Amino acid sequence: MSVPVTIYDTTLRDGTQGTGISFSTLDKIRVAEKLDEFGVHYIEGGWPGSNPKDAAFFQEAAKRTWKNAKITAFGMTRRGKAKVEDDAQVQMLLDAATPAVTIVGKTWPLHVTEVFQVSLEENLAMIADTVAYLKKNGREVLYDAEHFFDSFREDPEYSLKTVKAAKDAGADLVVLCETNGGALPEWVEEVTRKVIAHLGCPVGIHTHNDGGVGVANALAAVRAGACQVQGTINGYGERVGNCNLITVMPNLQLKMGYDLGLDLTRLRELAFFVDELANVPHDIRAPYVGLAAFTHKGGLHVHAVQKLARTYEHVDPSLVGNERVITISDMSGQSNVLMKAETMGVALTKGSPEVQKILSTVKSLESDGFEFEAAEASFELLIRKQLGQKTGLFDLIEYHTTHRHHPGHVRETTEATVKIQVNGNAEYTVDEGDGPVNALDKALRKALLPHFPAISQVRLEDYKVRIIDSGSGTAAKTRVLVVSSDGNRTWGTVGVSTNVIDASWQALVDSLEYYLFKRD
Repeated sequence: MSVPVTIYDTTLRDGTQGTGISFSTLDKIRVAEKLDEFGVHYIEGGWPGSNPKDAAFFQEAAKRTWKNAKITAFGMTRRGKAKVEDDAQVQMLLDAATPAVTIVGKTWPLHVTEVFQVSLEENLAMIADTVAYLKKNGREVLYDAEHFFDSFREDPEYSLKTVKAAKDAGADLVVLCETNGGALPEWVEEVTRKVIAHLGCPVGIHTHNDGGVGVANALAAVRAGACQVQGTINGYGERVGNCNLITVMPNLQLKMGYDLGLDLTRLRELAFFVDELANVPHDIRAPYVGLAAFTHKGGLHVHAVQKLARTYEHVDPSLVGNERVITISDMSGQSNVLMKAETMGVALTKGSPEVQKILSTVKSLESDGFEFEAAEASFELLIRKQLGQKTGLFDLIEYHTTHRHHPGHVRETTEATVKIQVNGNAEYTVDEGDGPVNALDKALRKALLPHFPAISQVRLEDYKVRIIDSGSGTAAKTRVLVVSSDGNRTWGTVGVSTNVIDASWQALVDSLEYYLFKRD
């Protein structure tokens, strides 16, 4: 901890090189604002002139006031055998009007002679000229030494010459790039120490995750004295991705004692926000922020957590904006039921007949194919029903669905009828939908709305179908998971049957009953 550590985010440039990752200009501005609000120190907005979106981003960024972060433009050294002031790409870096500029240069002699096709001496001049020119024009300059660790293995002498050229030309920070992502932490730490000793100043670290150790390599470099970590939110990036800042930031601040000045209680919010804008599913097993990160399933584990949380939690989940989740499954013990009931505001006593009955019911239902891990609403209704609390909205008389398909006709018709008894009143409704489940959902809502207008706020967010015993062929049981929302909260419900429509009906009914029960 001899030097402070800064965080440099390259989600908007390096992250967008990942497969399936794309941001509009508005998305990029929103992500940058979120990163700035979170406290990130540098935000790399892209490569000016490489595409219209990046150009538009820098124009918009220049109009805004940034509270914590320095917006940074990214580019490369001047072209070989050309004057730096005549290089259009270097001029675009200045035109971006950012307080900081990052340029990447070649380290590996293999790349210098075979890709750039210039002499090793010319490459050193390209680095020095570009750094000096940008410094002369008032920019903070960060120099990214590409492929540094691969180059150092083959030619340490020339590798050191490249970073020395950048430092002597005035670079504010030299960043060692583990571009191929294949180095191991021991090598990264050893090389980083040698570079710091040679330059006489700290360096930054930029790692990729091809070997699955992108975060570990970044932490190893920091142990060796690196003063900046470059990476991306949720590890987006080329091939398998970059160093994941969502993992590295809490490791640095909570585990290694570096005060990054970040509000980590908003870490999960940040990770989910960027996933949403990138249209990427959340990784439930993501360290610190994933849904499963502090989820406890086994009964013995839950029993221990109930007594002393740190026995199975490496940090308090609230420190990173997450929360403890106790799931209910056939692995559950009484502790799972007690802790789950406690979150519902229901006091139960260990060893009581009620607990035993609930646990027995859960295990029986799970053997039939039910799973309550992602269906917390169905589980809460189950507990309340076992305790004799009334949760039902209506009595079902019957429902019926039909699907008409006429070869040669473009339009197909799916219809559902619902007959129910609500508060002593019979309701009989019919509606059409895009399929039997949609039609059934609409017909049920039509019947309930006159009695419970609030359900107009509920919408179906997700619908998943899983075949449980596929060996039974078309007679197999089906599990349906429904996720619903009222715009503020989301909840999951589950149904199981050999009939997918019946399984869907169970989940739909639970969803509406849960919403109205909690609302009241």
